[in-house]
Amino acid sequence: MIEIVERAIERYGKPLKIRTDNGPEFRSKRFLLWMKNKHIEWNRIQKGKPQQNAIIERFNKTHREDVLDANLFYSIEQANEVTAKWVDEYNHERPYQSPNYQTPLMQRRFS
Repeated sequence: MIEIVERAIERYGKPLKIRTDNGPEFRSKRFLLWMKNKHIEWNRIQKGKPQQNAIIERFNKTHREDVLDANLFYSIEQANEVTAKWVDEYNHERPYQSPNYQTPLMQRRFS
């Protein structure tokens, strides 16, 4: 988890807070110490309230249905390749009803 977040920080910059669910990957001593050393506040959702993290819950559901449930993978490399293509389509090509049938990338540019 730390490696993934560090890659995101390299690409997008360091956040003041990270909002997550209460999964063990976020509650681990190692991750919490890493966040403390980076001066990043952990803003966790309340237990049993996934709607407080609705955007990522929706993304996870869509990824599970479109990629994980729809494919049989023979290697982690293959799963990563299919996921990378799907993420590119999800962010750049796939329009959404709200707002104004724009892709997520377009929504970020104009918000």
